[in-house]
Amino acid sequence: MMTDKTSGQAPPSDKLLDAAGITIDRLPMLHVIFDRMATDAADALRHMSASPSYFSLSNIEHGRIGEVLEGYEANAVAGVFYAPEWDSRILIGLDRDFVFTMIEVLFGADGMEPPVDDERTFSNVELRVAQSLLELIGKSFHSSFSMMTDAPLKFERLETRMDFAIIGRRNSMAVIAKLLVQAIGRGGEMFVVIPQSALHLLRQSLVHAMTGEASIQDPRWSKQIQGEIQRTEVTLRAVLEEHQLTLGEIADFKVGQVLELKATARSLVKIECKDQPLFWCHLGQSEGLYTLRVHEAIDPHQDFIDDILPG
Repeated sequence: MMTDKTSGQAPPSDKLLDAAGITIDRLPMLHVIFDRMATDAADALRHMSASPSYFSLSNIEHGRIGEVLEGYEANAVAGVFYAPEWDSRILIGLDRDFVFTMIEVLFGADGMEPPVDDERTFSNVELRVAQSLLELIGKSFHSSFSMMTDAPLKFERLETRMDFAIIGRRNSMAVIAKLLVQAIGRGGEMFVVIPQSALHLLRQSLVHAMTGEASIQDPRWSKQIQGEIQRTEVTLRAVLEEHQLTLGEIADFKVGQVLELKATARSLVKIECKDQPLFWCHLGQSEGLYTLRVHEAIDPHQDFIDDILPG
């Protein structure tokens, strides 16, 4: 059966994939995106509190929307967002421990007081703070997905009853990402629910990491890695001359024996790190100390050729 390319209908292969559902293992970029979302959310909150908050991706799974939300009934607050580019609604939820932890962090607590442990409903202040957090996290969601598509979220409403937080048919399939937060010795969970139908539009892009077709770099992560590398301490060794001796010759060494070197004051000194040649240097002296002036970088390839083809 053939599909008319001009009809605007999806090809049969896509319809079969849609019917089979999304397999998380075949969408590796989802993990990259939500890891980035965790980092972005932590950075945003770092400027709002004295105590740092640490976000990490717990897991990504798929399930039916109704079944997922039942597990958070009476134990979470959720924000319903609309993504115009996807023509779909996204749910971002915060469980009770997340809300209480962040309330303490944002109001300057140090974790010395015992955590809140009751089943009361959220107060108006807690709900206002939760909404502010959700709107901030919605921006992190937009930023993390920007590597794939521009998907800004518009906050629509706040829900404390998961029955009213439905963003599609209860039996519709969705992808659920769960992220953990840790601060002042406490923690909580955030969950993101994306209808499977919304991700179908990005399926090809989300597979790219597996095929090597996409090369996504986070400039902040790259800068941090570069900074850590530049602060790494290494040991350099200056080699004036080298000799190859047998074990027997070394065993015959005697105290006071003089080993003659062919090197002179004009000989180049080799700088090494972990037996890796780096530079040729000129030997000098300043204020009673030996000095080295870099002459040129060593080409490992040329050095190897010189070793096997002497003269």
